[in-house]
Amino acid sequence: MNRKRVVVGMSGGVDSSVAALLLKQQGYDVVGLFMKNWEDDDTGEYCSSRQDLIDAASVADIIGIPLEAVNFSREYKERVFTHFLAEYKAGRTPNPDVLCNAEIKFKAFLDHAVGLGADFIATGHYAQVRQIGGTFQLLKAEDGTKDQSYFLYRLTQSQLCKTMFPLGSLYKRDVRKIAMEHQLPNFAKKDSTGICFIGERPFRQFLNRYLPDEPGEIKTPDGVVVGRHHGLMYYTIGQRQGLGIGGTREGDGTPWFVSGKDVSHNILTAVQGHDHPDLYRSSVTAADLTWISGKMPRCHWVYAAKTRYRQPDAPCAISRVDDGGCTIEFAQPQWAVTPGQSVVVYESKVCLGGGTITAGWLEG
Repeated sequence: MNRKRVVVGMSGGVDSSVAALLLKQQGYDVVGLFMKNWEDDDTGEYCSSRQDLIDAASVADIIGIPLEAVNFSREYKERVFTHFLAEYKAGRTPNPDVLCNAEIKFKAFLDHAVGLGADFIATGHYAQVRQIGGTFQLLKAEDGTKDQSYFLYRLTQSQLCKTMFPLGSLYKRDVRKIAMEHQLPNFAKKDSTGICFIGERPFRQFLNRYLPDEPGEIKTPDGVVVGRHHGLMYYTIGQRQGLGIGGTREGDGTPWFVSGKDVSHNILTAVQGHDHPDLYRSSVTAADLTWISGKMPRCHWVYAAKTRYRQPDAPCAISRVDDGGCTIEFAQPQWAVTPGQSVVVYESKVCLGGGTITAGWLEG
């Protein structure tokens, strides 16, 4: 029997619960760890951490493993939330889940788990790890509709070599079936969505607590004023809802989409029509690169990339890559590529890494 110790990050959700269950069945010495990453409004109506801890404890009791709760809220605020606010203030649209995985779930959590004597850590992410020679690869999950490798592209060799993803070969429907068969109380619990510290609350309401409104004009690319915005931070490239603009002056009712931001002049640019050419880009530049193998990929090789989580893989080639960043050329123009989001590069099922999108529709 394998008695290596695995510390599992248990969120109270069905995925991490089944991950812990499977590892226990495989003979590992399993310890559950519940991470509390936010406490500014812990008693508010939008915070579910208390119920999540109760759910995690109930599952741990049924599985028969110890559960420890640890507070990483200070680390989260310093390493993730401060960056989140700075990016929005600069007019970009950050992805805090990417940074949370790199800085909290696979750094602060990993360090704490090692202190508990862990040989490995595990989470309920839908992804896979494969070792070839002395290199660890991050692979897509078998369930393509749930694959989360996009959010894990910043993981390093030192993190991957100690990480297990027990759900990587399973489909979500099978995970819920396993939870139901073993009478886990959260087998039907709804998956969490959105940004963890915002919960179900209105995004503008939350952000306004930390950053003041800076209203300004909404203009067309030709400089015609068509409305007013509440603050550039509340809008993202490709956004349709919430602009408060009607149809064209001719009255054809064609919807408006955010196509750019001029930060220095506090101007939001909008165009009409989902397929307006200003909403497409054939190339993207990225910085703050992370390559999982530790080596830069080859230039002018055929890869695929995503510029947002739910996007299908788009054929591409890397035309430039160096310490300062990279340029990725797409075979077909991509819609609403957004500064601050991540572009993640794949070679078949292998996630190679990626970076933060720096160029697009942002000026100033």
